[in-house]
Amino acid sequence: MRDSLSRGLRLATCAALLLGGAGSAGAQTVPDGFSLTAAVRFRLEAIDGQARTGANSSDQLAQLRTQVKASWQHDWLQAVVEVHDSRAWGANSATPLSTGEVNTLEPVQAYLRANLGAIAGPGSSASVQAGRFTLALGSSRLVANDDYRNTTNAFTGLRADVATRSGFKATAIYVLPLARLPDDGPSLRDNRPELDRESFSTVLWGAFLSRKAKGSRLLQEVSFLHLGERDWAGHPTRDRSLNTAGARLLSDPRPGAFDWGVEGIYQWGGISASTVPNAARLDVSATFVKFQAGYSFRGAWHPRLLVEFDRASGDGTGGTYGRFDPLYGSRRAELAPSGLHSALARTNILSPGARVEVTPSARVDGFVGYRALWLADSHDAFAGTGVRDASGRSGSFAGHQFDMRVRWWLVPKRLRFEADAVLLAKGSFLRDAPNATPGATTRYGSLNLTASF
Repeated sequence: MRDSLSRGLRLATCAALLLGGAGSAGAQTVPDGFSLTAAVRFRLEAIDGQARTGANSSDQLAQLRTQVKASWQHDWLQAVVEVHDSRAWGANSATPLSTGEVNTLEPVQAYLRANLGAIAGPGSSASVQAGRFTLALGSSRLVANDDYRNTTNAFTGLRADVATRSGFKATAIYVLPLARLPDDGPSLRDNRPELDRESFSTVLWGAFLSRKAKGSRLLQEVSFLHLGERDWAGHPTRDRSLNTAGARLLSDPRPGAFDWGVEGIYQWGGISASTVPNAARLDVSATFVKFQAGYSFRGAWHPRLLVEFDRASGDGTGGTYGRFDPLYGSRRAELAPSGLHSALARTNILSPGARVEVTPSARVDGFVGYRALWLADSHDAFAGTGVRDASGRSGSFAGHQFDMRVRWWLVPKRLRFEADAVLLAKGSFLRDAPNATPGATTRYGSLNLTASF
């Protein structure tokens, strides 16, 4: 493991120095609408007292993510190609390594985008996009371009956007989510390259409609997504057929003012009881709600106090399947880091919390947060841990989580340092459930260095 970490550290240091030096010249732009940008991020992360089942109690990983993006723009037409190379070193057979950490030499974006102009009236805009691309829709709780995770979600298909002068925006998609490959343990630990796969075995379609009038702080949004899934060669699935409808209201933070937000999502459809062929079909009825309220203080550090409440349903003992599916959403911005930690997810969780965010300068920002953790249903596995007591006798209190992050641009727009830390004091459920992991506390930390040019 030490040799693997050492090789990763040497490679990342060389890349960061090269890109950091090249970055002093800014983005590499050439005439005729071409541009080339790149970024390299090196991460060291470690965990002790792992809360997830089936994994090392203590572990460490070195990760390297390289992104190179080429873009060409001419009048109304844009072409984009972007390649990601995501690798990890230091894993063994009990490390929870997945395609969330490793996806080697993958063209995650290759698309054409056409600007259709003001087809919805004066002051409006519209565009269509076709090919392979990343997506970040709405609050990113259902579909996100996850930046903290070492790999990202990509999709192949169509996207259309319309915006009007009165503040309406609409986005419609019909896409095939990419299955990141390879996805077996030995291949991931060896960082083997294999092109990702898209097919009509998994289809995602839907639309987001929002309105924010000029000068208004209030965003209003409604959305609908449908995910259809079936087995494909060597990869049995739960054959999900999920409809997900949501509504969101959000006011912008402003100095010396309160802000607030609420989002509600209902999910219904069908799912197989297991991945076994011809498994029984279950009706789905699941929910997610989010409430938040904040106050932004005036002052040099721009402090903001945020209180929030999240509840995502779990699967109980009734006749319907109740575990909320977060689809392709991200978790870092609100719940906790992914990677080796990944204990919290937007499923079977009930969690009030508070956070203080500060921005001392244009180069430094950070936050410190706290969450109390319960299971929404005591019969289901808690969030992303896999810890479960089907009898419900282990209770529903999962613990207390303390979370912090600091980001610092060592060289503005060229070289950024980030540190993340999590302390999870396990509650009675995470200590006493039949398959609970050893230890009373989970400690996680990561150090990140990103060079951009």
